[in-house]
Amino acid sequence: MRDINSLNKVTLIGRLGRNPELRYLPQSERALARFTLATNERYFNPSTNESDIRVEWHRIVAWGKLGEFCEKYLNQGKQIYLEGKLRTRSWQDREGNKRYSTEVEAQNIILLGRKDDMERQEGKTSPTPSSSGPPDFPDEKSSIPDIESETDGDEEVPF
Repeated sequence: MRDINSLNKVTLIGRLGRNPELRYLPQSERALARFTLATNERYFNPSTNESDIRVEWHRIVAWGKLGEFCEKYLNQGKQIYLEGKLRTRSWQDREGNKRYSTEVEAQNIILLGRKDDMERQEGKTSPTPSSSGPPDFPDEKSSIPDIESETDGDEEVPF
């Protein structure tokens, strides 16, 4: 049962650091894909009076059909939008020490970038995965509907 006052949610937009590695668990034949995702953050360095970019690397795990999707359609350098949750696992290394690793368990992945860029990079047409959302995004902000203009502003928010 989920505690109503807790939330485990991760949202990332970044680029793949390497191609996903797909394997199937021996007992259940369940697909498991692993890859890394890089996110960039710009910050100001006061000692040099310059703006620098900090890169953060994330370990990503995708299970089942989503894992198979990753192996088929994702490759190094591709930009994606990812939603998931944090998972920490533990194991014993060869010396008997207990080790821990925290990963992002992917629940939803949306391909970003322009469709023609994806076709050039992959050499084929882009997929339209139903469970992972639409891969195409509007190029111009004007094509996104303005929520405020659709309501008269007098409605109460239902929460």
